[in-house]
Amino acid sequence: MSSAVIQLLVLAGIAIFLILRLRSVLGTREGFEQSPKSQTSPKSEGADRRRFEVIEGGPDTDITDHVPEGSAAAEAFARMKAVEPDFGVADFLHGARSAYEMILMAFENGDLDSVVPFLSRDVYESLVEVVERREREGLSVEANFVGLREVRVVNASFDETTSEAEITVRFEGELTSVVRNTDGEIVEGDPNEIKRQKDVWTFARRMGVDDPNWQLVATGQ
Repeated sequence: MSSAVIQLLVLAGIAIFLILRLRSVLGTREGFEQSPKSQTSPKSEGADRRRFEVIEGGPDTDITDHVPEGSAAAEAFARMKAVEPDFGVADFLHGARSAYEMILMAFENGDLDSVVPFLSRDVYESLVEVVERREREGLSVEANFVGLREVRVVNASFDETTSEAEITVRFEGELTSVVRNTDGEIVEGDPNEIKRQKDVWTFARRMGVDDPNWQLVATGQ
């Protein structure tokens, strides 16, 4: 046997030995396995899960945009939503803006019949008393609504026994207003002067019923 053949046999034996040695050390890969870069450690999986839970169970921004998180008002709003899932604080405030202008102008113009469904009996009777007193004194009001500078939730409460909800809102409106006597003379106000009107109104409604209308149950400043 030539020396060249002997050298080839020796090299082949060495190669076989190295392959077997590496196989015993590294093992084999069978089937699908994620590469080390794509595998996620249990720690990172836990972190991802916690981030997901924060997003899913985080604060309701429809509530926390209007009242402090964890406050009594925030808890009341949450209970309202539990009874009536379609209820939204932002939607309520949008409606409250329209109700404020409508009721305020009806009062100023002495036409409360148009807003009876939105007033509690006590509030209606107190406003009627003021309107009738103006009429007895021969006074009339001319008012124009300019706009609202502020609409803010002051407080909210919910009675789980009766499902009665109450929301107190602070309004700061702008309007022009003059009071005239029977001769048409201005006795109060300036038609060219915009004045600010500040009110704190409380609206109430029973949640979970078909009637969507809130009623004005209390007024203040």
